[in-house]
Amino acid sequence: MFNVIPVLGSSLSDQVHQTPAEMFHKPGGAALINCSHSIDGYDQILWYKHSNNKQMQFLGYNDVITGYAVPGLNVKMNGSANKYKLCTLTVEDLSVDSSAIYFCAARYHSASY
Repeated sequence: MFNVIPVLGSSLSDQVHQTPAEMFHKPGGAALINCSHSIDGYDQILWYKHSNNKQMQFLGYNDVITGYAVPGLNVKMNGSANKYKLCTLTVEDLSVDSSAIYFCAARYHSASY
């Protein structure tokens, strides 16, 4: 069993929400982590992974349409980063290296879609 720990926490007065708080999975499986926000004008969700004794790793992001994962990381992002919408990070093909703290952050992006 591997421990995948989404960060409990928030920013901007508890306006970014991530679930579940903690999970355990068997090797080869997948872990789903959800994130949403309630911040006016913010339209991106950024996803990060922090493993023991390693630098934080950017995994990808969701915009208002879809998700964009960094290639080669065994992750997928789905959902919309609009206010009150749900974004999901899926960590696939779990292994010992998957055991880490994962977290999301909301961001304002000025590009028009």
